[in-house]
Amino acid sequence: MSHSTVPRPGAEARTPDRPPASDDAARSRPPGEKHVRRLNLRLRFRRDRTLILMTLPAVLLLLVFNYIPILGNVVAFQDYDPYLSDNGFVAMLESPWVGLEQFERIFADSAFWHAVRNTFVLFLLQLVLFFPVPILLALLINSVVRPRVRAVAQAVMYLPHFFSWVLVVTVFMQIFGGAGIIAQTLRQHGVDGFDLMTNPETFKYLVTVEMIWKDAGWGIIVFLAALSSVSHDLYEAAAMDGAGRWRRMWHITLPALRPVIALLLVLRVGDALTVGFEQLLLQRSAVGVDASEVLDTYVWWNGIRNQDFSYAAAAGLIKGLVGVALVLVANKVAHLMGEQGVYKK
Repeated sequence: MSHSTVPRPGAEARTPDRPPASDDAARSRPPGEKHVRRLNLRLRFRRDRTLILMTLPAVLLLLVFNYIPILGNVVAFQDYDPYLSDNGFVAMLESPWVGLEQFERIFADSAFWHAVRNTFVLFLLQLVLFFPVPILLALLINSVVRPRVRAVAQAVMYLPHFFSWVLVVTVFMQIFGGAGIIAQTLRQHGVDGFDLMTNPETFKYLVTVEMIWKDAGWGIIVFLAALSSVSHDLYEAAAMDGAGRWRRMWHITLPALRPVIALLLVLRVGDALTVGFEQLLLQRSAVGVDASEVLDTYVWWNGIRNQDFSYAAAAGLIKGLVGVALVLVANKVAHLMGEQGVYKK
């Protein structure tokens, strides 16, 4: 008994001279995908045009004040003289090229390496002492039950961020200076010689404490935003299972903060060579150059005060390249830890 195969309705018989339907789709996929991608981009632009227009002024400011000035780094390879012409751009074109001479001067300068050492010491102190403080403050505020108490605490912690560094240094001077409250109180009890503001040995700790007091409250905003996205059902379920406050924080709160912590840590490492220009410049005369000289003040002193623009541009270029390298390394470490970092793999 012979059985014949009857094709199902709608099925197409495959012939030798006709490729399968999957082959047709594979051959026509790249142009189609490109068309769909263009269409999606156009639709996304129409959908988000309001947000794009809102961010356009910030993008223009970033372009004008951060990216276009990068072109001026060309003077690091010149013996730049701004007095060759009334136009700075023309003076840059007429300045003679010296190659890597400015970089050779920098690497042979012991003051440069001293500034590098001070910069990394301050960065490590700020990373260890300053970076965890906003996380702890965010956990503390998040544990407050009453909304009014939480709002007052946030306002008090945010307030120092809006103070200028001149005011911050003045406040600390009135407290820890030679004529400050603590020194006067100690003198009344027979103790003399207290002046924390002019002590080069403790200056790095003083700078770190000033930064914590000024900016720690502002840094908790990102962490509070991350905590607000955590569902309260997770806390309630963990509490029903018998988890205490510390276990809920360890297994729910901290994992929610981990991506944000990794991102901010990468950005902080990339900004390692910027440890506070205005703050250190204001206290430079009180503690001396040896204790307060960092890369930012080093560039300012040689470029603005000494009028050695090419030398300062070369030092600034080195700082920027090292900062980019630190961002790439820190982002790679974040990827190895399973976090996204600044950008995806």
